[in-house]
Amino acid sequence: MAPPLIQLKDIKLTFGGTPLLSGVELNVAASERVCLIGRNGSGKSTLLKIAAGIVEPDGGTRFVQPGATVRYLQQEPDFGDHKTTLAYVEAGLAPGDDPYQARYLLEQLELTGNENPENLSGGEARRAALACVLAPSPDILLLDEPTNHLDLSTIEWLEKELDSRRSALVLISHDRRFLSNLSRSTAWLDRGRIKQIDRGFAAFEAWRDEVLAEEERDQHKLDRKIVDEEHWLRHGVSGRRKRNVKRLGNLHALRDQRRNYRGTAGSANLAAAEAEQSGKLVIEAKGITKAFGERMIVDNFSTRIQRGDRLGVIGPNGAGKTTLVNLLTGGAQPDSGTVRLGANLEIATLDQHRESLDPKSTLAEALTGGRGDQIMVGGKPKHVVGYMKDFLFAQEQRGTPVEVLSGGERGRLMLARALAKPSNLLVLDEPTNDLDLETLDVLEDMLGDYEGTVILISHDRDFLDRVVTSVIAPEGDGKWVEYAGGYSDMLTQRGADLKRETAKTQAPAEKKEDRPAAPASAPKRRLSFNEKHALEMLPKKMETLQADIAKLQRVLDDPNLYAKDRKTFDDTSAAIAKAHDELSAAEERWLELEMLREEIEQV
Repeated sequence: MAPPLIQLKDIKLTFGGTPLLSGVELNVAASERVCLIGRNGSGKSTLLKIAAGIVEPDGGTRFVQPGATVRYLQQEPDFGDHKTTLAYVEAGLAPGDDPYQARYLLEQLELTGNENPENLSGGEARRAALACVLAPSPDILLLDEPTNHLDLSTIEWLEKELDSRRSALVLISHDRRFLSNLSRSTAWLDRGRIKQIDRGFAAFEAWRDEVLAEEERDQHKLDRKIVDEEHWLRHGVSGRRKRNVKRLGNLHALRDQRRNYRGTAGSANLAAAEAEQSGKLVIEAKGITKAFGERMIVDNFSTRIQRGDRLGVIGPNGAGKTTLVNLLTGGAQPDSGTVRLGANLEIATLDQHRESLDPKSTLAEALTGGRGDQIMVGGKPKHVVGYMKDFLFAQEQRGTPVEVLSGGERGRLMLARALAKPSNLLVLDEPTNDLDLETLDVLEDMLGDYEGTVILISHDRDFLDRVVTSVIAPEGDGKWVEYAGGYSDMLTQRGADLKRETAKTQAPAEKKEDRPAAPASAPKRRLSFNEKHALEMLPKKMETLQADIAKLQRVLDDPNLYAKDRKTFDDTSAAIAKAHDELSAAEERWLELEMLREEIEQV
């Protein structure tokens, strides 16, 4: 076995109260790809800082192979006093490094090198920071949320770039597909300790569920053993003093073990406060156009959004996603064309930039607007502490200033504010940023149960595939096209080059021969929103197609039709052939989904 490039042994760290890290062990060998998984607040970023040598633990040792180079990407890059992005990236190079790499990577990341770091957007700052850590070609890359603020094309470029390198990787990310495509082993930081498996993220969730189920069984056995021992204490004490003292000591030890047990953190209780049902037609846009100066943002775009639709909007940063959504929801007026909003529409919006948060206000004030202890949730008052707990905030955080909250905590706070308002149209701009995987699962389930309509701007490919029913993507020069299905469906419909991209994301383990085989047990499977929706709608579609076929067949049943009206005969024959094809496809898809549903329910 190759010696580790970096080794953390028996790492301990406490910030008052419950220890954050309790005897953590982590070894990373050359070319190893480790994803570091854990709940928000579990200490992932802190552990990565310890590995980078930035934070000193209370106890334990950190070892780095002599001569090995380590580069750390933090969530909030520090540009120091550098005047340009090129100067910042070049400052990260060692004396023997190739200076050309700085310019090359900035160019690949669509930066000129002349940008002033003080004026960078969140996405530009992230790209400059990536260029800085990648340029030296280090032996070990420690990456904390590398995909945050990146658009889809940059995320896919980064995947290819990291996959082609020989550097060892330790990745923290909420992007499931990014982790699945790159990781080969998984380190789960849970309640201060690390559990590790030599399989990538694709195997993690099924393994985690098995571990937690076994732990729950062990705790149940412990509880039963304590009950038995307490029954002995009350009814079975014998005259043998030594035996009794020893058994009583064992009972005390069992009680201490139960008292010191740290259970898993609960799940967020996300629920959108729903207003009265909107009209069937939610938004109708006809030929809308919007330009800023000579730059065309939206050019002659039309769409109809109906109640219950889940619409995903994707595209590079700066393509105009937010502008398009503002046009559709009435937040901006088009230069030409019309937008009609449906009846009884109540809109709740989540802003990706957290701009509406006052950094000096407390958590409770941000939720209540600074007005007392009550927050209106769905038009009804609820105590702010109880609502905080729904979103995994502790009572003690009530007076915590917003500016010291972590990225994940700010994300949950924004969700709490948006979901408290009664709505039948949710507009979510990058809701997945900084959320941990468990909260993402709860958010996905909430959106699946939400009876209103959802417009979602996101760069999270897996989340889009699980949630949306159609995707709007930019085609350049202000042209936007709507595709049925999720992100992967959109790629399939757009052409051969993008199909090759899709194959890569769906089967990363087949890409290189030296990768380990896929695990025998697949991750826990659930029906996505699209699949649930299809199961409900396909029978109705099949009935409609069967009725159409019967109607067309009655036309063709006329034995004189061919001689009387050749054009009608040809048109009807083509239409009935097309309807038969669509019916066959619908029946096959329904059968496939029904078998999948039965298979999932039997697991």
